[in-house]
Amino acid sequence: MANAIYHPFPDPPAEGTATEVASGILWMRLPLPMALDHVNVFALDDGDGWTIVDTGLHSRRTVALWETLLAGPLAGRPVRRLIVTHHHPDHVGLAGWFQARGAELMTTRTAWLYARMLTLDEQPLPTPQALTFLRRAGLSQADLDRRAVERPFNFADVVHPMPVGFTRLTEGQTLRLAGRTWTVRLGSGHAPDHATLWTEGLVLGGDQLLPGISANIGVYPSEPDDDPLADWLESCGRLAAHARDDQLVLPGHKLPFTGLPFRLVQMAENHQSALTRLLDHLAVPRSAVECFPPLFRRDIGPAELSLALAEAVAHINHLLRRGMISRSLTETGAWTWQKTQE
Repeated sequence: MANAIYHPFPDPPAEGTATEVASGILWMRLPLPMALDHVNVFALDDGDGWTIVDTGLHSRRTVALWETLLAGPLAGRPVRRLIVTHHHPDHVGLAGWFQARGAELMTTRTAWLYARMLTLDEQPLPTPQALTFLRRAGLSQADLDRRAVERPFNFADVVHPMPVGFTRLTEGQTLRLAGRTWTVRLGSGHAPDHATLWTEGLVLGGDQLLPGISANIGVYPSEPDDDPLADWLESCGRLAAHARDDQLVLPGHKLPFTGLPFRLVQMAENHQSALTRLLDHLAVPRSAVECFPPLFRRDIGPAELSLALAEAVAHINHLLRRGMISRSLTETGAWTWQKTQE
């Protein structure tokens, strides 16, 4: 089973270039200023123009790279449609920029509403709700004091202003792209109503279908008691009904791959194993921060803290929803969770 996942294109395209991964479908990469240092984007040849899938962040460097790609591999032909798989900034960052150049934006309603709302919700300091979320998760008072006076991450920092207007993608919808008929199938957990597109032998997977790395499953101050892990596990099971070993999956990060049935099982089992380790760890009361060791099994540095915290709370909330743990509020305002008595 170790060889169940295969990468037919072992070398990613160099910056400013494209690799044809199927007839009329180009794979390109854009840089990200983080540990996961790239995002994959795809161009589908519709004859009189292109359909682009995802965009990268809004930055001067990314805009310059797109100008190079549009003039080079895309041969100066217009981008007529833009498909955004989900609302995260590395995928929606330049949607408004493409729309300003005449492209039709196609995405799910939830993705558009989240992206549009978040670009307009610019905060100079953390909201009281955000600070309460961090306190409940067990951050130290020193960390809370420091964050309270720091400008938080804002979508507007890396997402181009988005105009009103988009075309909605829905479950089961069909699209004609690059001479093929594609079916839209929605996943969730990493992002609500994440669009994936399926055609004979090919899947555009976004971050719902990644090889080798796990998409972040996180809980945030906007919905602190959410259970996205339940959505993720349900999506893995539902999409497995459509998965075939020979499908070439074009993911949002890392390399295109085959072996999707195995990968879907593996993704679900990875979280089930993490839940088992976490439950053992909660034999005594722990805060979310104190749950990092069984979940990640490595040191979490400052740059990784926010995503790790979001993922820890997601796993805790899943166990809480299933009645396997209970929680108590400490004098410092942090929740501690503990395994319930059997």
